[in-house]
Amino acid sequence: MTNIILQAQAAQGSGMGTIIMLVAMFGILYFFMIRPQQKRQKEIQKFQNELTEGTSVVTGGGIYGTVKSIDLTKNTVEVKIARDVVITVDRGSVFKDSANTPLQK
Repeated sequence: MTNIILQAQAAQGSGMGTIIMLVAMFGILYFFMIRPQQKRQKEIQKFQNELTEGTSVVTGGGIYGTVKSIDLTKNTVEVKIARDVVITVDRGSVFKDSANTPLQK
């Protein structure tokens, strides 16, 4: 009989422990995965908004080049990828060139 009472009390206590554990897991998930991703997205958005001519960039397709001109009305960027070769891409698909490879003239 006492065994049944002890099991019932243990079951009631474990419900609160489970809730605390879930809250702790969500907190860890937020601080280690969600928050850093949001910070990275803000940095990318800031870079794309402050884009200027002559900036070294890489497109979403992996093409390295230098910004030649920016058209804010169409939200596009002309990127010089080689001598006399200019491509037009969406401004949202242009990212910071982490390798900083200068375009040869």
